[in-house]
Amino acid sequence: MIINLARIDDRLIHGQVTTVWAKGSDVDRIIIVSEDVFHDPIRKTLLKQAAPPGIKVNIVDVPKAIAVFKNPKYANDKIFYLFTNPMEVLKLVEGGIPLNYLNIGGMQFREGKKQINKAVFIDKEEAEAFKRLNELGVELDLRVVKTDPHTDILEKIKEKFQE
Repeated sequence: MIINLARIDDRLIHGQVTTVWAKGSDVDRIIIVSEDVFHDPIRKTLLKQAAPPGIKVNIVDVPKAIAVFKNPKYANDKIFYLFTNPMEVLKLVEGGIPLNYLNIGGMQFREGKKQINKAVFIDKEEAEAFKRLNELGVELDLRVVKTDPHTDILEKIKEKFQE
């Protein structure tokens, strides 16, 4: 597989993803890697219906994503990985997927999370996953929309979690 884009956006497939990120990335397939969505048949159906025209959508858990990546049948597929959280990204990378770049777009507020920018809220576990991804050589690009300036998420983590 040829990874053209990897993005965390817990809204998954929505206007910004379909009109800007997916089309601008020249992909054949969006692969949503999410344990929660994988086990939710209603959400799976809705996300597949929201796919941009001409782009296939697959919804898998981490083990399936790793197995599919290693299958030579898909070697020439240009893909866009879409995640809801950094822990699943980390599992994918630790599972041998050569991910060099990760765009962080949207992670909504929940109790116990700290605001990193206008659309990203993270907790301690997510902060640790981002730091580990960085250690593994993944470039972290915090941008909600393509025209936003790059923000260093690691600096924001240091500020918010006082490390």
